[in-house]
Amino acid sequence: MSGDGTRAVRAGRRTVEVHRPDKVLFPGGGDAKEYTKGDLIDYHRAVAPFMLPHLRGRPLMLERHPDGIDGPRFMQKNTPEHYPEWIRRVELAKEGGTVRHAVCDDTATLLYLADQASITLHRWLSRADSPDHPDRMVFDLDPAGDDFEAVREAAGLLGELLDELELPSALMTTGSRGLHVIVPLNGRHDFDEVRAFARDVADTLADAHPDRLTTAARKRERGERLYLDIQRNAYAQTAVAPFTVRPRPGAPVATPITWEQLDDPELNARRYTVADAVEQARTDPWSGLLARGRALGPARRRLNALRG
Repeated sequence: MSGDGTRAVRAGRRTVEVHRPDKVLFPGGGDAKEYTKGDLIDYHRAVAPFMLPHLRGRPLMLERHPDGIDGPRFMQKNTPEHYPEWIRRVELAKEGGTVRHAVCDDTATLLYLADQASITLHRWLSRADSPDHPDRMVFDLDPAGDDFEAVREAAGLLGELLDELELPSALMTTGSRGLHVIVPLNGRHDFDEVRAFARDVADTLADAHPDRLTTAARKRERGERLYLDIQRNAYAQTAVAPFTVRPRPGAPVATPITWEQLDDPELNARRYTVADAVEQARTDPWSGLLARGRALGPARRRLNALRG
């Protein structure tokens, strides 16, 4: 480390300057371990081979905590001028103008964003070269409180329904309170079609279990029921990226898991942290599943038949 508090980290053909690597971003306390910016950099270097396939080509929204998780947070969509020229940008339409999003295609970019205290990376469900056509559909299982048993049960029910519709699905802890269920698509449907399909799937499940599940967007209408959130399936909406860190004590990570792991009694939304997420990544929990993107036509016909 140099005397001015920077550390040079090699990433492929580039060297990334890490500023103030000893700065504490995750204060310790209770059961939670302390983590510095240097620890965050080390984690991203180790997880890069597993994380980058989920980021490449996708516009990002960065959740930055320059003074650590106890300090102010801001969400960054537009890429600042001072970012290095080798970081890819993509200009995309928004209401009344455009946004120049960063795209993370390589390890050097991942480390640069971590140096900017971009603790959580939120990614689009579509790619920059086809922004209106998602290749992912996401169901966010959001419990009323911190009731993970309700999340576990809802994930099982949703997984069974998707199996019936013959759609492959992947499971991920969010690092926060719930789970995401992700369905790979072939990228031929637009967001309106995907969102309408996701809504009908969620409504079908909520109608079958009205005491436990709901699709009510207003919190006051949900009561204690688990919310099946499909709102991310829309243009310019984002979902937390696999293997990204969440700004909570102990640095929990949004981590892909297998459907078998859903039955693990130790599983919860914050089960994995920067200390063990890479180990989980090496087990290849999704094992090529997301490469098998599907069309929704056959599943739509099966769903309509189920709904009568």
